[in-house]
Amino acid sequence: MHRFFLPHPPIAPGQSVDLAALAHQLYSVLRLSPGDSILLLDDTGYAYPTEIVQLARSNAQGHVLEKQAATGEPPIHLSLYLCALKADKFEWVLQKGVEIGVSRFVPVISSRTIVRPAEKISRKYDRWQAIIREAAEQCGRGRLPTLAEPLGWSAALADATGLRLMPWEALGGEALPLGAALTRGQSPAACSLLVGPEGGIDDAEAADAVAAGWLAVTLGPRILRAETAALTAAGLIMHRLGDLG
Repeated sequence: MHRFFLPHPPIAPGQSVDLAALAHQLYSVLRLSPGDSILLLDDTGYAYPTEIVQLARSNAQGHVLEKQAATGEPPIHLSLYLCALKADKFEWVLQKGVEIGVSRFVPVISSRTIVRPAEKISRKYDRWQAIIREAAEQCGRGRLPTLAEPLGWSAALADATGLRLMPWEALGGEALPLGAALTRGQSPAACSLLVGPEGGIDDAEAADAVAAGWLAVTLGPRILRAETAALTAAGLIMHRLGDLG
């Protein structure tokens, strides 16, 4: 069943719902018809099977059949602090990160970040929000991951919550393997992952992160590109902490 986030207006079983915002996709792209059913999501964790009762190119109406708990949300809140990458790479991480289970994306501007300033990054937000929404609908998420405003390095260090992990290969054998970091103590309810830019994390910035309570970890013997590191680490975190099992 096709899924669509429609947080406004409020959705309730038995009511008629305006689907005009979805009309083009329902009619021209998916070629659905009155009588077909779709699944509406309210971004609060609930899903609503809905029957299409009217459908044209520019307007549509549906009848909400019932309310049920949405599936697909991970048991842990993972925030990905990712230094801004070139557009196609960052967008790729957004899409795949949603599928893996990331709950919050935070673009970070470090000393080696290629894409800057923050105003330039913010101009991409409408497109990035659309990528997040479409990925969440496709993969079966029950809530839309959030996209925070760009942060400088120091602000990002202070913003994070939960277990804070920073892949940083400069430490070599001294860095703790990511898997070992995730099995120490009780499983956290929240985790923050900080991944550097294409040129890597500056030594001074990495030292600031460690001083602020971030744990430097390694992802293995090979040097990974920033986008590969972000998704590999996110997948390992979700798996080790009870998701992607």
